[in-house]
Amino acid sequence: MKLTLEGLKDKSLWEAAGIGLPKYDTRAVAEETKQAPVWVHFGAGNIFRIFIGGLADRLIESGESSKGITCVETFDFDVIDQIYKPYDNLVLAVTLKADGSTDKKVIGSLTEALKAQSGVKEEWDRLKEIFINPVLQMISFTITEKGYALKGSDGTYFPFIQADIDNGPDKAVSAMAVVCALLYERYKACKAPLAVVSMDNCSHNGEKLQSSILTMAKEWNQKGYVEDGFIAYLSDENQVSFPWSMIDKITPRPADSVCAELEKAGVEDMAPVITSKKTYIAPFVNAEGPQYLVIEDKFPNGRPALEKAGVYMTDRDTVNKVERMKVTTCLNPLHTALAVYGCVLGYTLIADEMKDEQLNRLVHEIGPVEGMPVVTDPGILSPEDFVNEVINVRIPNPFMPDTPQRIATDTSQKVGIRYGETIKAYVEKYGDAKKLKAIPLALAGWCRYLLAVDDEGNAFELSADPMVPELTAALKGIQVGTPESYTGQLKPILSNANIFGIDLYEAGIGETVEAMFQEEIAGPGAVRATLKKYVG
Repeated sequence: MKLTLEGLKDKSLWEAAGIGLPKYDTRAVAEETKQAPVWVHFGAGNIFRIFIGGLADRLIESGESSKGITCVETFDFDVIDQIYKPYDNLVLAVTLKADGSTDKKVIGSLTEALKAQSGVKEEWDRLKEIFINPVLQMISFTITEKGYALKGSDGTYFPFIQADIDNGPDKAVSAMAVVCALLYERYKACKAPLAVVSMDNCSHNGEKLQSSILTMAKEWNQKGYVEDGFIAYLSDENQVSFPWSMIDKITPRPADSVCAELEKAGVEDMAPVITSKKTYIAPFVNAEGPQYLVIEDKFPNGRPALEKAGVYMTDRDTVNKVERMKVTTCLNPLHTALAVYGCVLGYTLIADEMKDEQLNRLVHEIGPVEGMPVVTDPGILSPEDFVNEVINVRIPNPFMPDTPQRIATDTSQKVGIRYGETIKAYVEKYGDAKKLKAIPLALAGWCRYLLAVDDEGNAFELSADPMVPELTAALKGIQVGTPESYTGQLKPILSNANIFGIDLYEAGIGETVEAMFQEEIAGPGAVRATLKKYVG
């Protein structure tokens, strides 16, 4: 069995293997889409293929749409050559369930795959042809937050961005320059409306995308490449909108076990590839079942019936509230606690930590107990149901190969949002945050993690984090097993509002974190003993 249009013709083989097939004519859908695309997506990677592609697949199967998605890769062109073209743009979507079973389905909604290469005439001409067609309704993105970045930490443009500014729209290379150049083609040809929708997992994503594209346009305007009217076109949200969104679905790299299962079932050529740009990708995508996409309903040229595929269409304020609920209470704070304690206690799989009595209780305390009194309720989703699904279904799924070491990356950049917001909410509601015990324990665990010594006294490598040199320098002199070596080294960290969003001493919990930390450095096994003391 081959994952190609020709290979799908023998439906009985696929059905016998337990793999669902598209219930529509994929060739006809592809042809109709190519004639007049309504939806273009930038970023042809895994979450797009299984989640966003799956939404379009569902709309076509239900008769809500007759068109799929035009896929555009902006960074790793090998993905198009190695994963899209040889498989006729088909995707084998594998949903990983907590009981070890899988759901397998072929998605046929990705109708055309293009490379965002202005230097390749055929690719660039096709993209321009699509963008000047007035029927195009939306372009969407999963290119990661880095894809929107124009400047480095020193405030100057990255060299490749500066080159795009200097060279103008016709020679665009970076994602933001490519999109801006294509929007300019649309402006020149028809000035038709369009929704430009970030679906990347970052706060205020629509605002970030809008800022980057407008910045590029204004730089080109100053150099005489584009006229003032183009800036006005991009700045008018009745013409070009930049809806905000919140996306949530864990989509890990392709698992060897899934590849073996598919090949055992008779599907050929399923092995993952590593591209020249180090993308690890396969003809199949494996992911968890739960998924959430909440989008601000601002589409000036119309849109597919996304709500019929399970997307929450709402207003900007509600998108913001859903994200805040997830990031500050129901998911991310739990992940971070498991990450730092997982590293210190020797875990290599997040799911395994949920079998640990103390760590399981810790996340219950952080989310349902301490988070719920001040949680942001978005109205369209129940915070209680969301956090219960996270704790009981999503994190414990042993077939989601996520590690504490990966999630511990950049923790200094995350604690202010993941814990600081709840701490501030407690201060506002109660006058201080002294009611909190599990969140201070999570913060003590992070400080203990920064010593890079596990609970048995063995050294381990800290995950990448821009503040690691500064933080580890501040903790100098502290020795695990010698609690008296602690002489207040945490104070400059815990009082740093730039890290936590608030001075933890002013919030009434700085001393609590210090005391817990001191207990955790008493010697081998002290971290476990401290967890038992505070969460049972």
